Amino acid sequence: MFGHARHALVSLGVAAITALAAISPPLQANAAQLQLPSSQPKYAAIVVDATSGEVLYAKRADSPRYPASITKVMTLYLTFEALESGRLKLSDRVPISPHAAAQAPTKLGLRPGDSLTVEDAMYAMALKSANDIAVAMAEKLGGTESRFAALMTLRAQELGMTNSRFVNASGLPDSRQITTARDLAILSRAVMRDYPQYYKLFNTQSYAFRGQTLRNHNRLLGKMDGVDGIKTGFTNASGFNLAASAVRDGRRLIAVVMGGPTTAIRDENAQDLLLTGFDVVSRRARGEKITLAQNLFEPEPASGAVVRPSAEQGDGEQDELKIVLASAAPPPRHLSKAASGGPSSSGPAGKWVVQVGAFKSKSDARRQLSFVKDRFSRQFATAEGFVAEPVAGAWRSRFKGFNEGSAKAACKAMKAKRLACIVVEPG
Repeated sequence: MFGHARHALVSLGVAAITALAAISPPLQANAAQLQLPSSQPKYAAIVVDATSGEVLYAKRADSPRYPASITKVMTLYLTFEALESGRLKLSDRVPISPHAAAQAPTKLGLRPGDSLTVEDAMYAMALKSANDIAVAMAEKLGGTESRFAALMTLRAQELGMTNSRFVNASGLPDSRQITTARDLAILSRAVMRDYPQYYKLFNTQSYAFRGQTLRNHNRLLGKMDGVDGIKTGFTNASGFNLAASAVRDGRRLIAVVMGGPTTAIRDENAQDLLLTGFDVVSRRARGEKITLAQNLFEPEPASGAVVRPSAEQGDGEQDELKIVLASAAPPPRHLSKAASGGPSSSGPAGKWVVQVGAFKSKSDARRQLSFVKDRFSRQFATAEGFVAEPVAGAWRSRFKGFNEGSAKAACKAMKAKRLACIVVEPG
């Protein structure tokens, strides 16, 4: 009932904007910007069925954007991974270095030489979005923040976040740190899939730490029924970002909104997307053929326009596509020289390796080799596929026999189809 009422209000709002067009074009433009966040140049959004991966709605979902503090979801993902593997315990201490203490707000403000537990650190990142603690955790796990950022990028690639690159653990401004709405939806699904025992962290509204109360920045928690995560973000360059997830009638949706002009408009838009998404799912179950864009009263692509699922869609809607998690398990915990920022080398011809996935079972890894060989026969025609010995329980699907140029070309072809691929240098 509430969802239908909201749609009616949106419809009235669009009708009012149309009427204003005949009276005052400048006023109409201003009204459109207030009513339709998608008119903002930084805006990008996606709505995904968390179970099936179906993309219910996408607007500029593959355009590069700055992740801001949603970056910390990846920092936390690697923290969860370390806990699961036994490399880290909740009671372990995370020391605060001078570099961590020097980070810009938002932060806890702990001094160099101080420390806090891993558990406290996770709540500080998830709720307060503390930049100093994100850096401290990065140093705890990676030795240095830059090395940890390389691990973040590697893990993102293995998850299928092919358009993401991380250079810091906090999301503080850096023009090199980019992602997309689609990639953040992939990351959100991965957290829920791989570490459900820790996902509840994002649903915590407040946490007591040394006499202060850390409050969650996600204002949809407790406001919209069913919302239980996951993270907000903001910088001047990014605008207001939000990855949000909600469950209703046994169905979970994920909405990512990036580049909102204000917190309120971003939150309202995310709520609209989720409400409309649930309404569309319900109506489809009753046999209706309807898209989320239609239910939002947005125009469909112009007649005759070609919508290409694997390319940037601009303002077009992407319906019935799938978001696929490239790796079926946390990947091997290794780092190539290229990823670690070590010295680069062209390497001997024919000794470069391309990794196309990491899997829980050896049979899945072999199937991936066959799939890649068939689908990308031109790039992998002369390469030899093999399954590398497991690292931390993950079997790695790899091809050898490349030189530097052919290895990078093969990965480029796979990434163009939104498939994970990593170039591994010789040595």
